[in-house]
Amino acid sequence: MKSSDPSEPTAPVPDLPSGDGGGATVGTRDADLHNPSGRTFLGQPRPLANLFSVEMWERFSFYGMQGILAIYMYFETTRGGLGIDPTVAAGIVGAYGGSVYIFSIFGALVSDRLLGPERTLLASAVMIMLGHIALALVPGVPGLVAGLLLVGVGSGGLKSTAATLVGALYDVKDTRRDAGFSIYYMGINIGGLLGPLITGLGQKEWGFHLGFGLAAIGMAIGLVQYVLTRKNLPTTVHNVPDPLPRAQYPLWAGIALAAVLVILVLVLTGVVGPGNLADIMVGLSVIGAVVIFAMLLTSKKVSADERSRVLAFIPLFIGTAAFFALFQQQFTVITLYSDTRLNRDLFGWEMPIPWVQSFNPFFIIVLAPLFAALWTALGTRQPTTPKKFALGIMLMGSAFLLFLPMVPVASVPVLWIAGIMLVATLGELSLSPVGLSLATKLAPAAFPVMMMALYNLAIALGTSLSGALAGFYSAETEGSYFGILGAVTIVIGLIMLAIAKPVEKGMRGIR
Repeated sequence: MKSSDPSEPTAPVPDLPSGDGGGATVGTRDADLHNPSGRTFLGQPRPLANLFSVEMWERFSFYGMQGILAIYMYFETTRGGLGIDPTVAAGIVGAYGGSVYIFSIFGALVSDRLLGPERTLLASAVMIMLGHIALALVPGVPGLVAGLLLVGVGSGGLKSTAATLVGALYDVKDTRRDAGFSIYYMGINIGGLLGPLITGLGQKEWGFHLGFGLAAIGMAIGLVQYVLTRKNLPTTVHNVPDPLPRAQYPLWAGIALAAVLVILVLVLTGVVGPGNLADIMVGLSVIGAVVIFAMLLTSKKVSADERSRVLAFIPLFIGTAAFFALFQQQFTVITLYSDTRLNRDLFGWEMPIPWVQSFNPFFIIVLAPLFAALWTALGTRQPTTPKKFALGIMLMGSAFLLFLPMVPVASVPVLWIAGIMLVATLGELSLSPVGLSLATKLAPAAFPVMMMALYNLAIALGTSLSGALAGFYSAETEGSYFGILGAVTIVIGLIMLAIAKPVEKGMRGIR
């Protein structure tokens, strides 16, 4: 998941003159920004350093918090936790992870219609920091609820806009664009690597609230730097692409208020609760996907070729959800596994539980350049996207089957789980980056945002499933749990491979 961000950069729109007659100055500033001979950061536009840093610190805080979230919920109160049932805790983590991708759709709408990408990112970053502060300072369930809501909504908004700001640094024909995004994504993985290491150590040595506090400090560092340097961003990122008419403000405010009231009633009456939250998020993801697919397939604005491409995306949507249903269990079941089954002894010192979650970003940093070089070297001989999907799904299923030899082993070596995460990362690199790219290429011209919403919903569905499936995991069911899920996922990958040619044909020239 850390290898890519489900946000697609948009081409910068022309500069608008300022109200004080400063249009020439604004235009000159943006022209200098796109000038490769000007001040640069690793050969890229200088503001990339700011966005690289804010994304690195945001991912540091996000994955650092998520690394200790499950154990905070299910550890006994005598160990600083909340004493929630482990399977319920895992379900909440899965539901929370899925909600981030659903909130990213709302974040995109706020960016496009109300605030513009830059102000949406700033507001989202502030919400994230406040969420971590709530987790660090407010004890018990109230702090947990407030923290997860703030971080979830904020992360969704930031996920919707950060890559857009990076894209705005480049002219559409700037050859540095892909390299700039590679540097930006490296920031994501550096943050994902360091977050669980540092917050996990803080939690182990000094308690959960210090761990959450370290996540808040990381986000604060990124936010302060962003505020101090945001003036250097291109002026276009302050524009609202499709402003919502002010006459419609009361209508949408009423809809939002009604939605909040409905949720509160459902929670207070017990219809929605911790035990079924993951299942509800699964249902919402499925309903949302069905509605968007139906809208795209029946719209008169979609041509025959575009409709064929939308149909071709359906099995890829299912494959993406299946992949992330297993991959995202590094934050649910694999966290429980690391606590109860893993020998974390390192020369007489016990490794913190969340450190296991740093294996994936480490492997991403090492292997992503090799994958990029491989696809470049193969050129037109590289596998098509459906075949890459099939490979990624089968690798993810194989990673789960690697748990089986350790079922009879009382204390599983750390290196074994590292090997499992290596196989899972190989699967991620085969599927996740190309899936993001494919969603933009298959999108109908009239509905580019809706296809990206579908991609986000596929990840939301898979992430929510990772929490729902965790309810079936226990020490007694370990063998059947990993065996069945691994085998089913490999079968899904084989089906994807079998239908690769019809899917390619349906993509109508998109490789």
